[in-house]
Amino acid sequence: MSVLRHEEFKEGCDAACNGPYQGRWSKTMIGYGSEDTNFVLELTYNYGIDKYELGNDFLGIHINSTEIYEAIEGKVVKENIKGISSPDGYNFFIHNEAKGPCGPVSGVSLSSTNLEETVKFWTGILGLKVFEQSAEEVTLGFDRSQGFVRFVLTSEIDHAKAAGRVAFGVPVADIQGVEKEAIANDYKILTPFITLPTEGKADVSVVIFADPDGHEICFVGDEGFKDLSVFDPLGEKLLEAAIKEDKSNEWFAKKGKSKGAA
Repeated sequence: MSVLRHEEFKEGCDAACNGPYQGRWSKTMIGYGSEDTNFVLELTYNYGIDKYELGNDFLGIHINSTEIYEAIEGKVVKENIKGISSPDGYNFFIHNEAKGPCGPVSGVSLSSTNLEETVKFWTGILGLKVFEQSAEEVTLGFDRSQGFVRFVLTSEIDHAKAAGRVAFGVPVADIQGVEKEAIANDYKILTPFITLPTEGKADVSVVIFADPDGHEICFVGDEGFKDLSVFDPLGEKLLEAAIKEDKSNEWFAKKGKSKGAA
C-alpha cells in the first residue's frame, strides 16, 4: 500500500474520528489506489497513546493478491487464504485471487452476536444487500463491485479500546433520511448529522451510527468527500516529517512518565 494523504489535527474530532481523545492526533489514508474507487484504510495516531487494547470485534481485512499470497509465509486459514497479523495485532486475510473492481482490499470481517439482527439493521436501515449467508456468517455490501462487510457469529463481543469504524460515501441528501429512519426504529446515533472542517480542504458532512452490536458506521457526504479525498503527492513526505517531529516519547520521558495505553 502507499500513503494517499496525511493530515494533522490540534484537537479531538467532533465525530470522535480519533476515538474518545481530545489531544493532538493525525489521520493517514493508505491503500492501493484512489479513495474514490478503492477500499482504503484510515490510520489514526493519538500523540498521547502508546498502545491500544484489542478486542474481538474486528476480525480482519481481506486482500485479494496472488503476488502477496505467494510471497508470504502466513498460516493457511482456508483453501487459498492465508492469515497474517500486523505488529499491532490486526489480522489480514490474503486471498489467492486477482484484485476486484474496488482494488486489492476486498472487504472486512466483523463479529456479530445475532446475524438476524445484524442483517435487519445493515439492510433495512443502511441499505446494504445480502450477498451470501449461512448459519455462521453473512456477507453484505451495496454492490458486488464495491467492498464487502462480512459478519461472523460469535457468542460475545468485546470492543475493548481499539474499535474503529466502517465508512461509506453517501449522497448528502440521503444521509439525514437514513439518520431519521434509524432513530424511528430505536437504533443508536453516536454522532448526529454534523459538518466537519479540515483546514485547507473541503468540509464533509457525516452521521455516525451504531449497529446492534455496537459497531460504528460512518456515512460521509460523498460530494465533500470527493474533494477532501483527492490524492496528495506530498502525503508520504508529510507523514515522514510528522514521524520525525514527533517528540511525544521524549516529552513523557522528561516528565518521568510513559505514554498511556488505551
